[in-house]
Amino acid sequence: MLFSQRNGFKSIKTVLQIGSIDSDLMNRLWNILLEGFFNQFSNVRCQGDLQPKRGEVCRLIWIEFFNLQVDKIPKYSASDVINSDGFLGYLKKWFFTYADWYEIYDLIEFIGSAKIDDLYYTEQTQIKFIEECNLALKKEVAGYRIVNNKVLQIVSEEEILTIEEASSLKDKLSIVSLHLKTGLDLLADRKNPDYRNSIKESISAVESITKIISGNSKDTLAGAIDKIKSKIKIHAALERGFKQIYGYTSDADGIRHGLTEMADCDFEDAKFMLVSCSAFINYLIAKSAKAGITFE
Repeated sequence: MLFSQRNGFKSIKTVLQIGSIDSDLMNRLWNILLEGFFNQFSNVRCQGDLQPKRGEVCRLIWIEFFNLQVDKIPKYSASDVINSDGFLGYLKKWFFTYADWYEIYDLIEFIGSAKIDDLYYTEQTQIKFIEECNLALKKEVAGYRIVNNKVLQIVSEEEILTIEEASSLKDKLSIVSLHLKTGLDLLADRKNPDYRNSIKESISAVESITKIISGNSKDTLAGAIDKIKSKIKIHAALERGFKQIYGYTSDADGIRHGLTEMADCDFEDAKFMLVSCSAFINYLIAKSAKAGITFE
């Protein structure tokens, strides 16, 4: 875990890139814009065409996205042919210097949902562009994905608050937060995300707090839940749910065993477990407080 995350200097929003885009993600998205979009169009004017295809695309973005005056678009001095290199220079300066993070997503969404015809690009190329953008968003752990040609937030504010609350526990419960922070770190590792062990850490956080409440460090999660039911009232559906999740993670084909085998885990699985376990931990703390149980 990085020092900044371990000591709380980096917020979960920063780690998961909510409301921001860092330089690594900007570089990835810019490269996709160039190679996955603009470079798909010829910069050579065919017979009978007023503009090269790339020039027409630049004109579309200039007018429809930026809403700028058409006679101000960069052109070659000796003709009315659009200078796509000049336009791309303008676009790059806007992209890296002036655009807010959400305006970059506006541009990605605009291009991803552009009209499909011979002038712009084929449906297959458009699908590939969106797939490449989503892959970049996943690699850089952004809290957004393109779904049905729209950029959507996949990590809600409520989920963020839930994780932050459970990850900031102190004193006797600090071990619980440590498991969750480690799970977040494994989930958010951009070079080598470890979704499987992130899930392990999330369920270990729940196991830790149930052992603390039960007073027996040797308890399993299921055994601890059975014991703490006499101290605090737990909703039956939640009890069953987390026992089943624990059973999955402890199963021979689950997360905790056979670590040399690849488990079919992805970002969505690890995020779900991190959020769900954080919520259950917060629930247990609230219930404990009502029962007069303290953790100092």
